[in-house]
Amino acid sequence: EVQIVESGGGLVQAGGSLRLSCVAFGFTFDDYAIGWFRQAPGKEREGVACISSSGGSTIYADSVKDRFTISSDNAKNTVYLQMNSLNSEDTAVYSCAATSGYCSSYVYYYDYWGQGTQVTVSS
Repeated sequence: EVQIVESGGGLVQAGGSLRLSCVAFGFTFDDYAIGWFRQAPGKEREGVACISSSGGSTIYADSVKDRFTISSDNAKNTVYLQMNSLNSEDTAVYSCAATSGYCSSYVYYYDYWGQGTQVTVSS
């Protein structure tokens, strides 16, 4: 059974940091690129960052470049999202998803999704 589980969300003050984790089960992790997405209330889901199956390539949304870092530990089937200098606009439910293709910001491109973890940034 395929399962993706996110953790690490919570309440943080503006300027603070959080590290999200995404653990995957039930498919060959090494064959999938992993993306982080977020959805704020009343807004569409948007791609935040993605890492290739090998871990050698990453992409970021302009809104998080130089603040967020995506990394992977394939031995643990885990992808991380280190988020620094958080602000209120980063408040959202963060989800990770797996695609057997290349990294993309399009949600329909992904095969498997987690349930998400809430990140709330207080100003």
